[in-house]
Amino acid sequence: MSTFVPKEVFLTKGLGRHKEKLASFEEALRDAKIAKYNLVHVSSIFPPNCRVIPRHKGIERLKPGQILHCVLSRNTVNENHRLIASSVGLALPKDKGHYGYISEHHSFGETDEQTGEYAEDLAALMLSTIQGIEFGGETTWDQKEEIWKLSGKIVKTTNITQSAIGSESIWTTTVAAAVFLF
Repeated sequence: MSTFVPKEVFLTKGLGRHKEKLASFEEALRDAKIAKYNLVHVSSIFPPNCRVIPRHKGIERLKPGQILHCVLSRNTVNENHRLIASSVGLALPKDKGHYGYISEHHSFGETDEQTGEYAEDLAALMLSTIQGIEFGGETTWDQKEEIWKLSGKIVKTTNITQSAIGSESIWTTTVAAAVFLF
């Protein structure tokens, strides 16, 4: 039985606007450079020994119509002045032979920074639960982050986030994705 484990991943984001909701999503995928592929949504595991590569290096290896596995965050609005955001957060363990976590988060009324930090924290929280890092029920996000750093078990967190302000009578879509390569 063969295994199907990604060796690389790249992060991407995009923004689309159109009078049709589906076309707005298509525009966001185009902006993210992943519209001409068949996207398969997967859950939140960052594979062991997987490398994060720049988007342009990942894109140049792809062929139109190719099936791509990805963790995708998506948000859409057609309300005037409504702030939306989509984010994907990564938490990577110190031991590269162990798996990490990817989280997707979408929000209303939060900036890029707020949404991205939340997505990172969510991925780090999921990773910490399998690393044996314990928190009390009253632990704040800042305290958790300090505990993660001191544990030495989580080596890196990062995110990619796209936000936008909606317009009346037009759909606005944001996407953020972690795209796997085999």
